[in-house]
Amino acid sequence: MSWWELLLVPLGFAVGAYGTLVGAGGGFVLVPALLIIYPGEKPSSVTSISLAVVFFNAVSGSAAYARLKRIDYFTGAIFAAAAMPGAIGAAFLVSAVPRDLFDIMFGALLLAMAAYTLWSAGGVARMRPPLRGRGIVTRVMPGDEEGATFEYSYNLWQGILYSAGVGFISSLLGIGGGVVHVPIMITLLRFPVHIAVATSHFVLAISAASGSAVHLANGDLAGANLLRALLLSAGVIPGAQVGARLAQRFKGPVIVRLLAGALFALGVRLSLSAVL
Repeated sequence: MSWWELLLVPLGFAVGAYGTLVGAGGGFVLVPALLIIYPGEKPSSVTSISLAVVFFNAVSGSAAYARLKRIDYFTGAIFAAAAMPGAIGAAFLVSAVPRDLFDIMFGALLLAMAAYTLWSAGGVARMRPPLRGRGIVTRVMPGDEEGATFEYSYNLWQGILYSAGVGFISSLLGIGGGVVHVPIMITLLRFPVHIAVATSHFVLAISAASGSAVHLANGDLAGANLLRALLLSAGVIPGAQVGARLAQRFKGPVIVRLLAGALFALGVRLSLSAVL
């Protein structure tokens, strides 16, 4: 290990704070950073490091959101169960993906999600009326003010289907899934922003654990890669606590725009680097 790799600790802190603020776990920030810092590493090495860090980030962030009573555990458990098979399968598949193709896939995904998230940002401030009908789950969670509540509803089978796809894509790209899951939960499944952000972290902790277990078993997360993941995690854990507190100070549309801005900047940077 080079001495300059100690800078991974403050990088982890920044990733943890920002990733927890927007509910994305930080993998969408960390993967492009690792691709730039370690241009010679295989995708399987990069994703193994990122998923391990996402796991620690998600556990730390979930602990903070649990204290704030923002996690919908019922929904989170269902979505995590749906995401787990794809997360495990993609962890085995990533070693077969060429690095150039991996960079282009990741950049394209970030740009697409940025455009969709920014387009939908204007509608997240208002609470939409609960859905009714078969397959609809209605939930009530504590609101932002004392005595207030959030009442929202979503189509259970749509949520399971989306979560299964998110589990596969996120594990394949090493991003943990929050960067994809949060916009889907907010715009398509009609979750309040703060509940979506917190519940996404709970799902991340479970899905990232399953993907990391595969990388530990097949040897991708070992030696230098394991040390790098631990250095990043040393910064991520306190950073996630800071991010969860900051999330309570921002309005929903602000969080969504922060997410879209980061997606766009990183997508452009990674796509250009892959093409050039």
